[in-house]
Amino acid sequence: MALKRQFPTLETFSMSSMTDVIFLLLIFFMVTSTLIHPAAIDVNLPQSGEQTSLKPQTEVYVDSVRNLYLVEDRNDSTGLLSIPREIKLEELAPRLSAIQQTDSLRPVALYADERVPYGYVVDVLDMAARSNLRLVLATRARSVPLESK
Repeated sequence: MALKRQFPTLETFSMSSMTDVIFLLLIFFMVTSTLIHPAAIDVNLPQSGEQTSLKPQTEVYVDSVRNLYLVEDRNDSTGLLSIPREIKLEELAPRLSAIQQTDSLRPVALYADERVPYGYVVDVLDMAARSNLRLVLATRARSVPLESK
């Protein structure tokens, strides 16, 4: 008994399902990579018992040798404003004023290394205050709570 096949076998391989899988993987990695909040500047933050859940759009970094870096908009879709750029202390006030003019309610996070002198941190805080911006001083969680007195 000879059985005939209804459809002839194709000798070519269809890549349409493989391209669907590749596009789905591409979309998955693009979405998950935007959830990562990298700190490109090595800053050893001081410890604190309280943490804020606020995710600021604008970030100012001060490393241990007092170099200033500014991230103007962490949520920028083009990626140009979400890259930390080194700036001078004199350039910080005009940049913060420009940010305040575009969005006066935008919080600014200050990531200052714990070895930076207190006076320098206050100078940066003062610049943000003169620009009428809310500045949040970022810290890392304390591993052991302080003893109550």
